[in-house]
Amino acid sequence: MDGPDLTGQTVLVTGAGRGVGREFLLATADCGAKTAVHYHTSADAARETAADARDRGAEAATTVQADVTDPDGVDGLFGTVESEFGSVDVLVNNVGDFAPARWDDLSFEAWNRVLETNLNGTYLCSKRALPEMREAGSGRIVNVGYASSERAMVSPKNFPYFVAKTGVLMFTRMLAADTQDDGITVNAISPYVVENSDEFPADLPRDRPASFEDLIAPLYFFLDPDSGYVSGENIEVDGGWLPEDV
Repeated sequence: MDGPDLTGQTVLVTGAGRGVGREFLLATADCGAKTAVHYHTSADAARETAADARDRGAEAATTVQADVTDPDGVDGLFGTVESEFGSVDVLVNNVGDFAPARWDDLSFEAWNRVLETNLNGTYLCSKRALPEMREAGSGRIVNVGYASSERAMVSPKNFPYFVAKTGVLMFTRMLAADTQDDGITVNAISPYVVENSDEFPADLPRDRPASFEDLIAPLYFFLDPDSGYVSGENIEVDGGWLPEDV
């Protein structure tokens, strides 16, 4: 899949050691970007991702550890990336814990962790990235939501995840409005079930989960220089899933 030329740009993907974050990171490496592989605890996986990024054409690749729910940790994360590569041009907020259990079976710690990693992490990283982007007059932020979150979909199972992802999409729209005069775009990609998901429903749209390539296509669209007027948008990658039918 051909993507935009990201030569000379610094891309930071949170939670890039594994899964969707890794694939997003490698997709930008294919475009020649300088890539920062963020991780919290998966150091070995992050180093492997960075090595693969170099092999796939990244101008440079590094790993950086931080807890994105901690303001000081986020400041240190960006400080490290900026010292090595310069300011972050593209931020992909991918980190977000998933807790597939009933709301009343979750511990308070698990409840908080889902809310904090998905919503607070997106907020903290975006807030830290914006001053340099505003000064440069350019920048791309892509957040990861969840399909149908804009409809305030809820369920007793995994409730804090739905709440957090709804907040992420609201935050995306707010931040797009707040940066409309700064040359920055803020958008979201919202999958349903992805090929690496922990659980698969009995009936999948189009008889399959979303592939990583299905998610990379809208990422490339949002990062394309010709998409500079597209901001505040959310692309649902769900194969036409209609939750009302469930």
